[in-house]
Amino acid sequence: MKINLNFSRFLFIVCSCAYFLLLACSSEKEIPAEGFIDVNGGKVWYRIDGKVDKTPILILHGGPGSSSIGQEPLKQLSDQWPVVFYDQLGSGRSDRFKDTSLITVERYVEEVEQVRKELNLEKIYLYGQSWGTALSLEYYLKYPQHIEGVIFSSPYFSTKRWIKDAKELVKTLPDSVQTIIKTNEQNKTFDNQEYKDAVSLFYSKFLRRKERSQEAKDTASKYFGTKVYEYMWGPSEFTATGTLLHYDRIDKLSEVKVPVLFITGEYDEARPSTVKYYQSLVPDARYQEISNSGHATLNDNPEEALKAVEKFLQEIE
Repeated sequence: MKINLNFSRFLFIVCSCAYFLLLACSSEKEIPAEGFIDVNGGKVWYRIDGKVDKTPILILHGGPGSSSIGQEPLKQLSDQWPVVFYDQLGSGRSDRFKDTSLITVERYVEEVEQVRKELNLEKIYLYGQSWGTALSLEYYLKYPQHIEGVIFSSPYFSTKRWIKDAKELVKTLPDSVQTIIKTNEQNKTFDNQEYKDAVSLFYSKFLRRKERSQEAKDTASKYFGTKVYEYMWGPSEFTATGTLLHYDRIDKLSEVKVPVLFITGEYDEARPSTVKYYQSLVPDARYQEISNSGHATLNDNPEEALKAVEKFLQEIE
């Protein structure tokens, strides 16, 4: 009887341990390398590259309304850090908006938080590009406890400052082109072909200087969230008419207390002089100018841009 009692106790202990072990394992959700996440307004697409045990890099693409397609070169860093791509709602492979009242900066911040939680990313590096830098700053201001460092690539923090810089760049275009831009903006004839050609010329100098393949163009066009871009920003990079018209958070840069790297292209519409000014507002922030590049540094000079990000992350680790 004594032997049976001891055996029963032993069996009880083994079963209890097995139960709690199974419970602990089941509480750790296995996260697929690619999929969709439910957020307020629909589903957003994500993909995780790399399985190294380090702080992941979460990519916030530009636009608003662009996609993570243009950030694909960052995948090359996945042998050192997990790289998390995702398309913001309204663009890329994610759902489109059915309700424009949801297209707000505040909702996008909460979208980033929903993605972070769903993917179980306790600590992250943020890589924001263009509009994605504003979103990175907004997210940091609300959830600083999750951020180990921030890369502000070709930053946008103020519509007023952005338009001021854009007007300076427009002045470098031929007089005839400047007249076309001025006339069509006054008449709000943004569908005019001459205006579109002027926009294309501006983009070839300051947005993307290196020509993409036709396949890359078609893919980017397919995934671009025009509705979001026009609703939040406007008809072109140098004309703001949307909900971001009065956006300005330059005064909040001094509140960033984690390591920061500012990146801009030599010919970027986020002009080097402006980005250096932003850098001066963030304690101990680093700055890197990418040669022979416009706004799309990962398109125009990916080797130099990736090297800057890699060096920054290695140094802060």
